[in-house]
Amino acid sequence: MVIPVKTSSGGYDIVLERGALYRLNDYLKLKRRVLVVTDSGVPSEYAKAAAAQCREAYIVTVNEGETSKCFDTYKMLLEKLVEYGFTRSDAVVAVGGGVVGDLSGFVAASYMRGIDFYNIPTTVLSQVDSSVGGKVAIDFAGYKNIVGAFYPPKAVIIDSDTLKTLPARQISNGLAESVKMALTSDGELFSIFENEDIEKNIDRIIEASIKIKRQVVESDEKEKGLRKILNFGHTLAHAIESVNEMQNLYHGECVALGMIPVCSEEVRKRLLPVLKKLNLPTRIDCDKQKITDAMRHDKKMSGSDITLTYVGEVGKYEMHTVPFDRFAEELKEVDY
Repeated sequence: MVIPVKTSSGGYDIVLERGALYRLNDYLKLKRRVLVVTDSGVPSEYAKAAAAQCREAYIVTVNEGETSKCFDTYKMLLEKLVEYGFTRSDAVVAVGGGVVGDLSGFVAASYMRGIDFYNIPTTVLSQVDSSVGGKVAIDFAGYKNIVGAFYPPKAVIIDSDTLKTLPARQISNGLAESVKMALTSDGELFSIFENEDIEKNIDRIIEASIKIKRQVVESDEKEKGLRKILNFGHTLAHAIESVNEMQNLYHGECVALGMIPVCSEEVRKRLLPVLKKLNLPTRIDCDKQKITDAMRHDKKMSGSDITLTYVGEVGKYEMHTVPFDRFAEELKEVDY
């Protein structure tokens, strides 16, 4: 299946097909120099499979984790491009999760004012979320994604067979973002989570999630308005991530917790069984006051008010701007 995405620069295709990793030349222009960037947590066979289909490939493996999305790693990859004699007609291919995609995309965006970039996401989280939308970045001076660009890839290749090597917890971590998109935009997708076997329907879930995000980013490529709905549940999630006691939770697990207080009671009654079905957390085990304090630094704050995406009915959303103190009091009443 090919899902086209329109952008201000023309657009690109997202290919969703099992086995596509081993048929890259059907979709990508690889008869040139290619820097294949992966990380130590990704099975090496995936990067090797991509490299084997290129005319001249160089594999660079960075350390697994967010710490690699930094200026030092970015600089190292640029130095590799210079060392290997890359020109504006060559390309960068990311093989891995969101960290590898963000980092590689920013390298491609800035080398010689931009060379071709292809993304091959290998985690659920990157397949349904970060690989779609054209945002690339690195972390800097303690701030996440503060240095970056809007730089769409030339193509995205999603081969769900790569998920077979992911731990179950990582799959659930990524699916939290799909649940988020279902709640705001697609009641039918949410019903899959409620009533059907998740593993057997993983391709349907990925496809539906991509189509939701495509619609959002096509309407708001540079994140001026509608794209803010993708932050549903993230205000609380980011605060949870910033509290030391919660560092053992993955991003998607924090998003799962973050969605609970910004739903109606009716939606919450449907959401909680889905989270439990996915083995995602439904209760916070730390000082909630610390989380509330951390939320005061959220970028969606405006003076003493905060803007939140709220779901009162599955498949529909509303944007609410409310006094932060009132929201903080309401949080105390929610059992999560």
